[in-house]
Amino acid sequence: MTASYSFKAGLWLYPGEAGWHFLTLPVNVADDIRARTAGHSKAFGSVKVTAEIAGQAWQTSLFADTKTGTYLLPVKKDIRDKAMISAGDEVAVHLSLHNL
Repeated sequence: MTASYSFKAGLWLYPGEAGWHFLTLPVNVADDIRARTAGHSKAFGSVKVTAEIAGQAWQTSLFADTKTGTYLLPVKKDIRDKAMISAGDEVAVHLSLHNL
């Protein structure tokens, strides 16, 4: 069984030159993912997922954020452009965990 989650989150730009955009997962979603993936996470606590925003799906990894106790979902430029979203937008997200 593959676990999936739907939630809304604000898109934000990491300060610095790299220009990475992220969504911060709600704590309750992160807690469930952490429990389901215990012992299966990859380097730096990453978790492989398929993400979907505005009908645009892609495979990526969630990254553990020790400051907030949740996960960060990177949203690449191609997806932002196709979904017509930018920093500051609240977006609906659907995540599916890859087979554990």
